[in-house]
Amino acid sequence: MKRLFFVFAFLIPLVIHAQTLKTDVLVIGNGDAALAAGMQSYKSGVRTIVLTQDQGFTSQKSYSTKSTEIQKLYKNLSIWEEKKLGQLGEIDSKVKTKGTKKTIDSSTFLNVINNIQYAEINRSGNGWELKLGNGQSLKAKILVLVDDPAKLLSALKIKTLASAETEILSYDKNIYRTTLAGISASEPRYLSLYNLLIPNQENLLFIPPGNIELGQAAGATAAYAAFFETKTSLSNLKRIQGELLSYKLALMPFDDVKPIDSNWLAIQKIGITGILKAEIKSGKAHFNPEALVTYKEIKQPLKDYYYKAQIWFDDHQNIPINLENTVSLVSYVGNKSVEATKTELQKKWNKNYKFPSKYDLKKNLTRREFSVIINEYLKPFDDINVDKTGRVIR
Repeated sequence: MKRLFFVFAFLIPLVIHAQTLKTDVLVIGNGDAALAAGMQSYKSGVRTIVLTQDQGFTSQKSYSTKSTEIQKLYKNLSIWEEKKLGQLGEIDSKVKTKGTKKTIDSSTFLNVINNIQYAEINRSGNGWELKLGNGQSLKAKILVLVDDPAKLLSALKIKTLASAETEILSYDKNIYRTTLAGISASEPRYLSLYNLLIPNQENLLFIPPGNIELGQAAGATAAYAAFFETKTSLSNLKRIQGELLSYKLALMPFDDVKPIDSNWLAIQKIGITGILKAEIKSGKAHFNPEALVTYKEIKQPLKDYYYKAQIWFDDHQNIPINLENTVSLVSYVGNKSVEATKTELQKKWNKNYKFPSKYDLKKNLTRREFSVIINEYLKPFDDINVDKTGRVIR
């Protein structure tokens, strides 16, 4: 997804003077998920309005499970609330003067409209139009609803609208590969893109109010559709996953590998592919990054991803997964020079990858080391697509 060069912009309450407001993404709600959806949509490069329906955001302010970027957001939100930046006299540099009135430049900021109810909501072409309680209108390409759906149900003439649901992490099926958010709470869970999209309801996402990870996932998905001027049903899984990973949202709920880990991204990507799977015990998903890789656990997953891996494993039966054999594997499957790969790995081993161990071709690899090498030299997450069930498409 195209990225803009961002400096932090304060959440600025929108002063409404135009008869009809227009935005790319509209988020309705005032809790954690609505705030996360709005901020992620904005950071992903599209105009965004959050309609809180209240005096402002009601935040749980529990940072423990939130992504790094959203933790920053909450801290800045507190500053915004304390300084009362909604008073226009304090933000002259961010407004345009028009006669005696000052208006926010809605093409630039994440705007927040507080304490204005919407009276009516309807489809407008491929998007949405709301009639606000003050008689004005608001048009949006994509709607993220984190609020009571009663008005929407009436407008759509349907009885129910199920919000996005997470699933317990299991490797019985491959749907985990379609994850947009990993949640480590009382049990490891994830949100599939295809649980977020609503059948027969284009450009509409409906999520529960309390889950910030789901909010962030919804924000990126809404931004994708708006940015590329497409329908939510045509969402590109890999692009959205990549966008969320760039903002440090864990897509796999590994309890023992945090975003501050220098190898977090590689482990997340290899975890999503299932080439290395987590151990699920005591309600947690443990990646066990320092455990040694076994031949048995990687054989079938790599064969599922690469035709040439089938030949390599047939020619290398039950061998230790040490550095030398792993170089042989990635060089054969990835059509790379063995010697050039060894030289490059030796240079990067401690400096780039931050591995504490010494470079040693006879060393049996940890799951951490193996993840980084496979991600770097074969790129299964980046280069190989999966279908809606998570099945590898080759």
